[in-house]
Amino acid sequence: MQVKKYIVLGILFVLPLTIYVFFASGTDLFKQLPVLTENVKETTAFTTSEGKPVMLHDKITVLSFLGTDPLSKKANAFNLTHKIYNKYAEFEDFQFVTIVPEGTEADVAILKNEISEIADTKRWVFGFGTPENIDRLFSSLQTDYMLASDSSTPFVFIIDKNKNLRGRTDDDDVGIMQGFDARNYSEINNKMDDDVKVVLAEYRLALKKNNSNRQI
Repeated sequence: MQVKKYIVLGILFVLPLTIYVFFASGTDLFKQLPVLTENVKETTAFTTSEGKPVMLHDKITVLSFLGTDPLSKKANAFNLTHKIYNKYAEFEDFQFVTIVPEGTEADVAILKNEISEIADTKRWVFGFGTPENIDRLFSSLQTDYMLASDSSTPFVFIIDKNKNLRGRTDDDDVGIMQGFDARNYSEINNKMDDDVKVVLAEYRLALKKNNSNRQI
């Protein structure tokens, strides 16, 4: 089954790298996560509460859209915190980017403070922008999903360092899987977790092949 393939990849990710490279080079166990959309729009139109630009380039990003009432999406944010963010926040080139409309700064500060009680939020970036720029960014993903009228979606997306949307083309349940439903604890805990491991493993292996001492 396809799910088992991704579980195998997750196991390989935590094996010592020498064993992992042996399997990756000697068998067909290692499969890269497919690119579904190339060249997602850069996020420089969005800034943090400190006025710094938000960037996707050269980062492995989990991208989400919380809309005009981010506190109402608290359960989604906590699902992601527990099952994805806390596991991978140690990786230098990994980040969460959450896009929200301008004017939600106070609510985001509350949400970020609550998240900080269970996680170090240093790799979680909230980007504020206009509804028009949110629409442009979301449209560049070229998915089958739609933003709600409040500029939110429950789906979250894996974006690689080259600003490509990654996902599944042969998921057992839905076929093409462009994003992950943050309301669905099982989907985040299993499918999304496995796929983040795969993308991180790709870059880890590439760095080792290039004799790099740099941490992901």
